[in-house]
Amino acid sequence: MQKTRLESLPVSRVRDTSEVIAGRPGAPSGLVVALGLVLAVFLVWELLTRLLAVPVYILPAPSRILQTLAQNGQVYLEASLLTLGEAALGLVLGATAGTGIALLLGLWPRLEQGVMTLAILIKSTPLVAVAPLLTIWLGFGVLPKIIITGLLTFFPVLVNMLSGLNTADPARLDTLRSWHASRWELLRFVRLPESLPYFFAALKVSGPLALIGAVVAEWTGASGGLGRLMWLAYTNLNLPYLFSAVFILSTAGILIYSGIQWVERKLVFWEG
Repeated sequence: MQKTRLESLPVSRVRDTSEVIAGRPGAPSGLVVALGLVLAVFLVWELLTRLLAVPVYILPAPSRILQTLAQNGQVYLEASLLTLGEAALGLVLGATAGTGIALLLGLWPRLEQGVMTLAILIKSTPLVAVAPLLTIWLGFGVLPKIIITGLLTFFPVLVNMLSGLNTADPARLDTLRSWHASRWELLRFVRLPESLPYFFAALKVSGPLALIGAVVAEWTGASGGLGRLMWLAYTNLNLPYLFSAVFILSTAGILIYSGIQWVERKLVFWEG
């Protein structure tokens, strides 16, 4: 039986053809599809709140939320800068601590059980119980917020980095051992580079978590920030004010995730 034209093509040609078809001009990109879905959700939300005459103190329409944002732009800008600064510093603190401890355990595996037990103990402690204590001990400044955010982002980085360090290619490790490589050289030239995808996977989880940590910390006592605005709006049943802060945090979370993803593509190019 005569083969079809597609079946007679080499495998590489078939793959190349599929890639061209997937990326053909005029095909919608992932960003366009995502924006379209978000706009569709907001449109349905707007229509339902208007058709059902939902009270604003229960669920405000997106147009009302955007109006509130426009009218209080300066207030939200100052609060956003404070919260995002706390989240960024807390993320750096948690990622640095998690990576450093993971590297330490990579060099001395005998410490892993004890250190991981302590890390799980810290992770299991409710954040809402720790935050008020840190506020009492350290005051209402930014330091308690940074520490709380660091505690929240520390564990995912530690666990993922350990997984990455422990799943290095055995053949490459054996090759370096045959050349009498030290534990540090094994870590530097094999285990650390191969753990980078795990590290960025942890960052993509911890990035949005950092925003949650900063906001929860601000709820326990703060003089500013989006968490403080949300708490005040909640106590006064000012839902447009509350949802405006939620919109900002959601947008910031998407931007943080996208930024980490972009850096990952640049640094871990061999995984693409």
